[in-house]
This record gives sequence, C-alpha cells and structure tokens, in this order.
Amino acid sequence: MISYANAKINLGLQVTSKREDGYHELETIFYPFPLYDIIEISRGDADKTTMKITGMDLELDENNLCYRAYNLLANTFELPPVHIHLHKQIPFGAGLGGGSSDAAAVLKMLNDNFLLGLTAEELASFAATLGADCPFFVYGTTMYATGIGTKLTPLNLDLSSYYMVLLKPDVHVSTASAYASIKPQPREFDIRELVSLPVQDWKFYLRNDFEEGIFANHPQIKRCKLAMYEHGALYASMSGSGSAVYGIFDRKVDLSVLADLGKIYYPVIF
Repeated sequence: MISYANAKINLGLQVTSKREDGYHELETIFYPFPLYDIIEISRGDADKTTMKITGMDLELDENNLCYRAYNLLANTFELPPVHIHLHKQIPFGAGLGGGSSDAAAVLKMLNDNFLLGLTAEELASFAATLGADCPFFVYGTTMYATGIGTKLTPLNLDLSSYYMVLLKPDVHVSTASAYASIKPQPREFDIRELVSLPVQDWKFYLRNDFEEGIFANHPQIKRCKLAMYEHGALYASMSGSGSAVYGIFDRKVDLSVLADLGKIYYPVIF
C-alpha cells in the first residue's frame, strides 16, 4: 500500500494568547500544498515493525512520527508488525508539516489495510496526540484552525487557479525558539474574512505573527519573502514557524534566479 503525504502552508497565523499549560492559542488556515512524501507500508518479515527512510538523510529512531503513529494504533488494536518505507521530499524544519502529514498517512493506511473501521473523526483524535497539526492531514482539505491548532472547521477556499512556489533557505528554526520570540496579540480580524478579499490585498491584512521575531534572528528568511514580491508574488508569507516561505502568483514563474537564497520547490501535479 502506497500513499502520498502532502505538505501544508499557513494562510495567516495569529498567536492570540498563552495558556496556563504552556501551549498557545492561535488562529490560522491550513491549506494543502502539492509537495509530497511517499509512504509504502508492507507486511514485515521481522518480529517487530521496521522502517527505512530514503530521499533525505534523516536520523531514524523510535521517536519518528511514523513509528509513533503505528505504535499508537498497535497498542489499541494489536496490529501485526509492518515495514514502513518513507521517501522524504518535504523539507523538515520548514513549517510545512511534513512529519505530521507522514504520521496521518500512516494512521489512515493502517486503518484501511487492517479494516479497523475508524472514522475520520476518530483518526483525528488519535492524530491530535501526535501533533497539533496532525488532525488537519487526516482530512486533507482546507481548514480553519483555532485552539492549539486542533479545532478544525472546513473552509471553502480554492487557490487552484493560482501558482504557488516554496523557497526553503538553509536555515533551521526550532519550534521552541519560535514560540520564545512570539508576543501574543488579540486578533484584529477574523482570518476567514481576510481570505475572502482579493489575494493581492492579503499582504495588507493577513499576517504571520512568527515573522517579526524570526526575521530579526534570521534575516535570510525575510530576504526570501521580499524576493517573492520582487518577482511578482501577489502574496508571500513564511509558513508556520518557518523557515519555508511561499509565494502566490497569478502566472507560472521561474524563480531559478533565487537559488542562492535557498532550495525552490514547485508544485507537483499528478
């Protein structure tokens, strides 16, 4: 069984308060981006679940979200061992949710392969224990998110007539350091109302609260955003807590001239 686990971008990200448990309340829109990790699950020959990663040089241990997703269901349903092959294409440490997407894909594949009968809502409940953005990937459609990112409401927003590009500088931003630099602010606008405006107007209102602190510490990321606008983006923003920056264009663009700023990822169309 093979599955394609897509990336995501954040359309706006407002951090509105810090909770007593240390988590932050936020408001954002999760939007699928057509860049994929590829996951294959097969019956394992060993007496325990095994895993292989190709595509990128990543450390493999029991804390990998794919392993954790398997163990989460195996502890409830007594699943047999499997072999997981992850071909990694979504850059990590980028704010694109690749690890969470992989975990959600594993949950869905195990549910289908072993006929567990879990609904999407039940899978999302399992996914929420793995990461705040994991439930979004269970559904795979545009979602308005509140709380810590797990309260999801479907949103009718289609950007398929636009052309989107990602630029990933050689910078790693840890989630902990990103939140350490954030200053929660009461929301000024409902993000759902903002994205109903023409895309070219988003730059005046739609904000990612992580940008201010992260741009100060990592000016290369800010340069990526400015470069998007210089090359005709209608809207550009850092995704999540970084470090990837996306641009939304009204036409297909060649941004190879920006290769000195980072790696460029174009949408994959099947």
